[in-house]
Amino acid sequence: MSTTTQSWSVLADEVLRGHQLTLEEGLSILNSSDDELLDVMSAAFKIRRQHFGKTVQLYQLMNAKSGLCPEDCGYCSQSKVSDAEIPKYNFLSRDKLMEGAKVAAERDVKTYCIVISARGPNEREMKAVETIVPEIKEKYDLKICACLGLLSNEQADRLKACGVDRVNHNVNTSADYYEKICSTHTYEDRIQTLSAVRDAGLELCSGGIVGMGESEADIVKMALELRDLGVHSIPVNFLNPIDGTPLQGLGKDLTPRQCLRILAVYRFANPTSELRIAGGREIHLRSLQPLGLYAANSIFLGDYLTTPGQKAEDDYRMLEDLGFTVTKTEEVSVGSA
Repeated sequence: MSTTTQSWSVLADEVLRGHQLTLEEGLSILNSSDDELLDVMSAAFKIRRQHFGKTVQLYQLMNAKSGLCPEDCGYCSQSKVSDAEIPKYNFLSRDKLMEGAKVAAERDVKTYCIVISARGPNEREMKAVETIVPEIKEKYDLKICACLGLLSNEQADRLKACGVDRVNHNVNTSADYYEKICSTHTYEDRIQTLSAVRDAGLELCSGGIVGMGESEADIVKMALELRDLGVHSIPVNFLNPIDGTPLQGLGKDLTPRQCLRILAVYRFANPTSELRIAGGREIHLRSLQPLGLYAANSIFLGDYLTTPGQKAEDDYRMLEDLGFTVTKTEEVSVGSA
């Protein structure tokens, strides 16, 4: 299909019939004009509505171990190369993790995400997760996503056995650009962790960050790579350029309109995957946040790992104004688009 005569609705119909988005088509979405923006979002919504109706799933993060990370990921305030002023602490107590789970349940959150800053979990941290997860699941109606860094097959199997539903391990950017943001591990190291997670029978949660100096082609390639990996849930972060990190000052070219186009690319490329607007949505999408949910069907509620998020009350109001419904189930009954 020629990108010069692109009909976004027609492309959406093709995707719904099984067409896989190409690099050229993804780039044409990113380079579409402002005059086409609502047409692009309408087409993305056609795909979203077919698979998810007008539902939204909520996630809540718990930063269970902050700072102290030996990796050098350039975007991260918790890395060894960051001078950002953030809280630094080892694995949180049971009481604090249970308190966070209680808040998540009260907020109608579907998935409670337990995150640690580390290359990978040590044995004490693995045992702490194995102890707390069954307790949380017994007391609250929550899915558990663990984000613990690089994992072995044996560790992934243990997470499955203790009741973890899903593991988050972001690819962060395209394979071609990865070495520009991290040198202490490779893109392939991350792929191996995702393979271990899949082999253990856990759901894959993997996404990335845009605005780190990557090209438009890198943005599209990451979307296509996530599709090829069969990722169940995709968080799209927009770089929050935290002072004290190597990437401070980047991300200034991320206009709200371009962020919407990026979300549309990820929906076209991954029509049946849960698509989550993650970190940076408040500072980059700004007043256009509601439009982002015409492509995405999930958001984080509350604060992120070391940066504040929008008030939960504002998110509830936004969803109500959109006419969208919060759900904890993926069994959505929808008519044809």
